[in-house]
Amino acid sequence: MPFTRRQLIANTALASGYSLMPRTMHAFQQGAPAGSPDAYATPLPDLAGPVQPTWESLRESWHVPSWFNQAKFGIFIHWGLYSIPAHGSEWYERHMYKDADGIAWHAKTYGPQDKFGYKEFIPLFKPDKYHAEEWISLFKRAGANYVVPVAEHHDGFPMYDSRLTPWCAGKMGPKRDLTGELEAAARKQNMIFGLSSHRMEHAYFAYPAKGLKNDQFDPKYAGFYGPPIDQEFNSGNNSKIFQMDWLARVQELVDKFSPQLLYFDNGVNSRAYDEVKLRAAAYLYNRASERGYETTLATKDDAFLYGTVQDFEGTHHAPKWPYAGAWQCDSPIGNSWGYIEGLKVASGLSLIHQFMAVASCGGNLLLNVSPRGDGSIPEDQQASLRTLGDWLAENGEAIYGSRAWIRPGEGTGVTAAPNGDWKGRSTAILDWPRVEAEKQKPYTEADFRFTTKDSKLYAIGYKYPTGEATLKSFASGNAKIERVSLIGKKPITVKFRQTVDGLVCPLPCPHCGSGRALCAADRRDDAARTLIAYRVLPRRRR
Repeated sequence: MPFTRRQLIANTALASGYSLMPRTMHAFQQGAPAGSPDAYATPLPDLAGPVQPTWESLRESWHVPSWFNQAKFGIFIHWGLYSIPAHGSEWYERHMYKDADGIAWHAKTYGPQDKFGYKEFIPLFKPDKYHAEEWISLFKRAGANYVVPVAEHHDGFPMYDSRLTPWCAGKMGPKRDLTGELEAAARKQNMIFGLSSHRMEHAYFAYPAKGLKNDQFDPKYAGFYGPPIDQEFNSGNNSKIFQMDWLARVQELVDKFSPQLLYFDNGVNSRAYDEVKLRAAAYLYNRASERGYETTLATKDDAFLYGTVQDFEGTHHAPKWPYAGAWQCDSPIGNSWGYIEGLKVASGLSLIHQFMAVASCGGNLLLNVSPRGDGSIPEDQQASLRTLGDWLAENGEAIYGSRAWIRPGEGTGVTAAPNGDWKGRSTAILDWPRVEAEKQKPYTEADFRFTTKDSKLYAIGYKYPTGEATLKSFASGNAKIERVSLIGKKPITVKFRQTVDGLVCPLPCPHCGSGRALCAADRRDDAARTLIAYRVLPRRRR
């Protein structure tokens, strides 16, 4: 007879003896009795449609949505209960139960974990300053074309009104469908809407440190905490009943929100979950086919062999050379994905540089913002987004719908040929050797990134040249250039000459009357500018 969560708790005296739980708890990871509000959910039947839950079917049926490359820029959002304490990172729940520093900080700030558990943040979650329409307007002002809020993070608290669990924003805390409000605002302003689910990590995310008195195994809270199981992170040992609950929640997201992109974090990477993952993918694609819209999964590494956009976490992990296929890089605007006090926010110019590098290798940028617990987006994040938006308003022609050229650029930031890190790397391997990233040298007037579109090549400079720009890649022996312009709302035709050293383009002074000012929020000579060369044709060798 299978154990229920309540029976497990009673039979193992977990209220006082949680440290005695065996390490391989997945064998006992069962749902509460059917009908209980904290029972694990049962998935719906598979949908009939063109996609079957097999790798062969995904391989033959999936295609990149037509909107994906044209959109080029999306906004990721990490916002949830962890935004209330605003300390450490969005992994606050894990740290407050598992790590010495997190345990001590929480106990000192809020009280001991058995008296003030993570669940106590639910009634404190009062997003009175959350206005979805304002968020979407800001994202569009930044130049973004799609938005991907985290619908459920590792902590297991859905940010929407779920029919499967009472432990959600729609029924507790805010008592608002926060995700639904954002979806409505996005659709109203013609923004592509996606979702992110990190549910698969929930089962083991916050297993407590040995000897810590805590609230996680009280049967009253089994629907929220799980209870957690003791296993290695992303080890692939979640029970079948938990996997079915995960599938049911994925189906709910698909049916409720019709996401045009569905992102899964590293928790789904294990091959042990292939059966349930394939069912989730088929459900997503068949529902989209039925409703008549294009969608895609976005996953990391080889979580899905087919049927997905490749995702890289952080620009330091992204490809460094033109990378075939559809991919995106999700990167935080600060030094944490979720809001924390003292968040160090990247400048607008830094965001521009990140975007240039990603686009030059053929990818999309999914930039994460970190709202406060009250629903407000801090002004420093807004300022950086506006600076990026100002630059895209002038230079977006070189970004939206663009492709990578045969090389990403030239100068100190680009190798002459693909190096060992050219195709990026994983974030899911927890025991990999630590490899120090190469330090970025200061940008110079010789540093450019390239993109291409409609028989045009765009050269985006990191620093505005003094007098002339020289592009070594287009020396007279390498290519024939037909015409050159400095793009913007009012393009300027640029006289040029091709020499054996490169394509030489005299440029107007950015502060003179004949030229244009640099982006409004950054009137400095190091702001990125874009040249456009028409019909870049390779020279025929005799």
